Amino acid sequence: MSILPNQARIKLIGVLVCAAALIIVARLYYIQIIRHSAYAAQAEKQYVQQGQALFDRGTIYFSPLDSAPISAATIASGYAVTLQPKKAVHPEDIVNALSGVLTTDPSTGKPIDENFLTSKLATTSSYTEIAHRVDEATAERIESLNIAGLGDYKEQWRYYPAGKLASNVLGFVGYNDSGTELTGRYGLEKSYNDVLSRGASDTYVNFFAEIFSNVSDNFIRNDAEEGDIVTTIEPTVQQELEKQLASVMSVWHSDLTGGIIMNPYTGEIYAMAMNPDFDPNNFAKEKDQSVFKNPLVDGVYEMGSIVKPLVMAAGLDQGVVTPDTQYDDTGYVIVNGAKVSNYDGRARGVITMQRVLDESLNVGMAFVARKLGNDEVTKYLTNYGLGEETGIDLPGEVHGQIGNLKSARELEHVTASFGQGIAITPIETIRALSSLGNGGFLPNPHIVKRIDYTSGDSKTPSYDNVKQVIKPETSETITRMLVQVVDTALLNGTVKFPHYTVAAKTGTAQMASPQGGYYSDRYLHSFFGYFPAYKPQFIIFLFTVYPKGAEYASHTLTMPFIDLAKFLINYYEVPPDR
Repeated sequence: MSILPNQARIKLIGVLVCAAALIIVARLYYIQIIRHSAYAAQAEKQYVQQGQALFDRGTIYFSPLDSAPISAATIASGYAVTLQPKKAVHPEDIVNALSGVLTTDPSTGKPIDENFLTSKLATTSSYTEIAHRVDEATAERIESLNIAGLGDYKEQWRYYPAGKLASNVLGFVGYNDSGTELTGRYGLEKSYNDVLSRGASDTYVNFFAEIFSNVSDNFIRNDAEEGDIVTTIEPTVQQELEKQLASVMSVWHSDLTGGIIMNPYTGEIYAMAMNPDFDPNNFAKEKDQSVFKNPLVDGVYEMGSIVKPLVMAAGLDQGVVTPDTQYDDTGYVIVNGAKVSNYDGRARGVITMQRVLDESLNVGMAFVARKLGNDEVTKYLTNYGLGEETGIDLPGEVHGQIGNLKSARELEHVTASFGQGIAITPIETIRALSSLGNGGFLPNPHIVKRIDYTSGDSKTPSYDNVKQVIKPETSETITRMLVQVVDTALLNGTVKFPHYTVAAKTGTAQMASPQGGYYSDRYLHSFFGYFPAYKPQFIIFLFTVYPKGAEYASHTLTMPFIDLAKFLINYYEVPPDR
């Protein structure tokens, strides 16, 4: 066996020492810098309770205008108060002492009174917990009592600083179906659960064992999957939208009301809300779990007359009509033996396509649909993305139901032209309507702006525009027609913006009855609009289901839309365009 010269041996040892040092430094950097918060919390906890890992999870941020992101979902810390009945030498001391320190459980609001404590002390178990989410000052007072059998330990939980704000977008964290693991339930908490989740670690890991364990992980790790997410939600805009929805519910006592505010070019969603909503900090108190869902992405509705501009744009795009094309409006037409009437049954005589949109005439849309033909109506409504998922980054999205368009009959295509007989999701609807104002393409609606990984890397998801559905010149023409609707027809022109062009349309649809056919007295109201009309920064979609005491959407949703438009113009300092 050859023996290395002393100098060679020294060099080899030096290389090995340097390699080991690099490994230690890399691991220390990971533990002390990247994972500092998690390990610090675990270190603190190991002195109060063995084997109980602290809950940890990534943060979800809102994006305020002109300021840094703020927490929408984060981690809060406090203490759980514990009781070991068998160690309680003088149970009455615990009852007497706590009566002046802890009277209710902060996590549930339930009282901690003599009866409650007596029952806990009488239990045969060796360990029980009597309160959670107790603040540090109270925990310190309990510790200072120094009573045998009474203790506390630090705990962490998911916390939503803004309460109900954007609850249907955020979702919440709860136990999985088996009740064994906390996980994202509904909303972004669910759709980005893999990114937000953090692996639990044993609190009793030897420090040096932790440094040298899984050495290869110092260089190849999975932590790129862990991170925080920054949303497109602007909290002040979200708050204003929710205020308007609450007002609609209060005045008209609807079954539910929802809305979306989006950039029609980029698909960035500034606000998305439903009413009723819920408090994700107290979701267990909700008796009706359907409130956790988001009907804006997982509900389908016959939208009514806001579909008319989509079919009118198809007619313009194909050249079968122009804004000045005339037809003889007789008040109703017979299609495949069925009577299709205007909303009021009245005839208008010889009028233009502009009047069709101004007065929302079903007979006029039947004229356009027949000019297009069944195949073209089907092609355009399909190309608008109706009947398919948008791919929005929220869980549970469903696609619209447009199976009626497979019929060879004219009737199904005529009724679809004014938004009846086909059921579509609100998110499908706002994406399709965006094409009317953005030059003719479908944007990609999305909630997440950026993912910041724990490794230090950031990722901005790509949301490329995927499909041109109408020509740019068609987009300009239909926009001009919808601006005239607002300027002259909507509430008789009383809501016209003197210095801004606004394109908008109302929709009123009869609601389908589970027994077949339609209710004669139940309606879904919808409204959309975008502005400044010829290069819009915002598109707003609103809908309300079964408002009581109002037949038409112009009565229920016009003013909420106008108020939101004024708010956005002022808040974003949008310059006048006329």
